[in-house]
Amino acid sequence: MGKDASELGRGLVRILETGDRALAADVVHADFRNREAAVSPRACSIPGPAGVLASGGLDAHRLQRAAFPYHRDCHEDDRVWVRLRMQGKHSGPFVRFRDGALDRAVAPTGREIDFEQMHVLGLRDGKVISHEAVRDDVTMLGQLGVFPAEPTGMFRMVGWRLTGQAKRAAERVTAQAAEAAAQV
Repeated sequence: MGKDASELGRGLVRILETGDRALAADVVHADFRNREAAVSPRACSIPGPAGVLASGGLDAHRLQRAAFPYHRDCHEDDRVWVRLRMQGKHSGPFVRFRDGALDRAVAPTGREIDFEQMHVLGLRDGKVISHEAVRDDVTMLGQLGVFPAEPTGMFRMVGWRLTGQAKRAAERVTAQAAEAAAQV
C-alpha cells in the first residue's frame, strides 16, 4: 500500500533534511518538477528524485537541516500543503540564481533566523510530482539585516561581490547541487 498525502509531505521534508536517497526514490515521482528551481542551480531543475536531492544538497538546506522544528499539513486527493518553521543560524552563503546564473548572494551573517514557509506539493500515482513554496523571505532578509538594508549588511554584500566571493559561493552551491543530483 502506498503512502498517504501526509506521509508524502513529511517524506519530502525529510529528504531535504537528510538527503535520504532511498526515501527520495520512494516518495518523489519520476516526473517531479520544482517550480522553485528557477532561483536555484540548474541541477535543481532535473526531473524526479535527482532534482529534489540537488535542492536538499545546497548549503542553505544543509546548514538548516536540523532547523525544521515543526510542520503541519493538510491535504486533498492530489495536493498536500506543508507549513514549516525554519530556525537556525545563518552561517553559510544564501545564494539566489536567475536563469542558472548568480542573481544575489548574501554573505554569512551569523544571525539567527526564524520564519515560516508554506509548501504546496502536487501528488500523482502515490508520489510527489510538483512543488511550490511560499516563504516569508522579507522576514528572513530583515533578520539578516539585508532588507531593509542595514549599512553593515550592504557593505558586506558589495564587498562580497567585488572580491569575487559571491561568485565563488555560487559556484560551490552549483557544484554541490550537481553532485547531489549525480548520485541518484
